[in-house]
Amino acid sequence: MELAQLKKYIEFMDEHGLSELEVESEGKRVKLKKFSGEQPPAVVPASAGQSAPAAPKETREGINEVNSPMVGTFYRAPTPGAKPYVEIGDTVKPGDVVCIIEAMKLMNEIKAEDGGKIVDILVENGHPVEFGQTIFLIEPA
Repeated sequence: MELAQLKKYIEFMDEHGLSELEVESEGKRVKLKKFSGEQPPAVVPASAGQSAPAAPKETREGINEVNSPMVGTFYRAPTPGAKPYVEIGDTVKPGDVVCIIEAMKLMNEIKAEDGGKIVDILVENGHPVEFGQTIFLIEPA
């Protein structure tokens, strides 16, 4: 199934206020389920206790981009209602957890590769992210 088709299903769910959708087409079956704030997600680091490193990328004027290392759902906090890992203006060190990306029911902690000040958060909590999509802008310290 094409990523574009999955995006259409997600948009359909948003437009109609659905939290779950199951579709079968051309012998393929897809079940989409949105995170509900009622059940907190379990935080499971990426493989064998290691967190997935965010992919930093140098951008204009010395600002670093932090890009998503995978396709998934972006979460700013470890559980619903918890304090976000980072806010705009916060200073992070290399290795600090900046967010979680849920992929295939696994919660992957994303850590900062470089230190600096968070100057922008480009993805809304609970929204899908693509591989390589910029999620944070960090001004090096």
